[in-house]
Amino acid sequence: MDLHAVRAFVAAAEAGQFQGAAADLSITQQAVSKRIATLEKELAVRLFTRTARGARLTIDGQVFLPHARELLQAEERAAASVRPGSRALRVDVIGRRLAPAALLRDFHRARPDAALDVVTLFDADAAISAVRAGTIDAAFRAVTVPARQLPDGIVADRVHDEPLQLLTGPGHALAGARSVTLSQLVGHRIWMPGIVTGTEWAAYYEELAAAFGLTIEATGPDFGTEPLLDTIADAPGLATFVGEQTRLVWPADDDLRRIPVVDPAPVYPHSLIRRDDNPHPTLTALRAHLAAARPTDDATATWTPGWAREG
Repeated sequence: MDLHAVRAFVAAAEAGQFQGAAADLSITQQAVSKRIATLEKELAVRLFTRTARGARLTIDGQVFLPHARELLQAEERAAASVRPGSRALRVDVIGRRLAPAALLRDFHRARPDAALDVVTLFDADAAISAVRAGTIDAAFRAVTVPARQLPDGIVADRVHDEPLQLLTGPGHALAGARSVTLSQLVGHRIWMPGIVTGTEWAAYYEELAAAFGLTIEATGPDFGTEPLLDTIADAPGLATFVGEQTRLVWPADDDLRRIPVVDPAPVYPHSLIRRDDNPHPTLTALRAHLAAARPTDDATATWTPGWAREG
């Protein structure tokens, strides 16, 4: 149904004459007559009775009028839903317990008026494809390829370097340490069953292990965070890595320890992936917030994979 014709019908019904409708719509009276005639032909009914004083709704016109108004209201709601600044910004955060979710929560605290739609996709490839297709506005990911190798129109802004921590149970040999160095971890079993071959986090930990001679195991099924924590708590020979901002809760009797890793501190490089032509004002505000919040790090005291250091 032609909404221009519906709009002309509603305007004529409210004005009581085609001339008044033409003035309200800033078109000619002839155009109003033509649009209403087209609508009457499509509906196969007369909507108006023409009189010397103007136009009077027929019974069919009276029945159709409230529905016509609903059509125009639906059109306005549809347009408003995607109007810049009206649609919620759709952002992928990998996992809701991880640092990107914390970054987005901090932004929302600073800008509670910003509408956000938070999703979790599987890996960087899925996130980049979704950004490219426009099904999401942005994604927090570690980007394992140089920026020049990203698809045309896709950019990645390095926004946050998250230090790693060693998570141990109370019986682990390093449980009492205030901090540990990467060299101290050589020979210790670091169990990370959530590593999936081909993902960006697998690439990160593979390079970390190779660079410092670490033993990182991904054996066994991944039953989720709580079973992993229970196993670490009860196994003196096992530890795992977690991000500094990863939100974890465990029973008090597990007595787990989160120990900073230093000299150098391995950091996980989070980037914000987006289309360079995305005009969403909330995306602009998010980028400004992340840029202002990012500290100036001492690169000599941290470690990142080679691919994270390339431009």
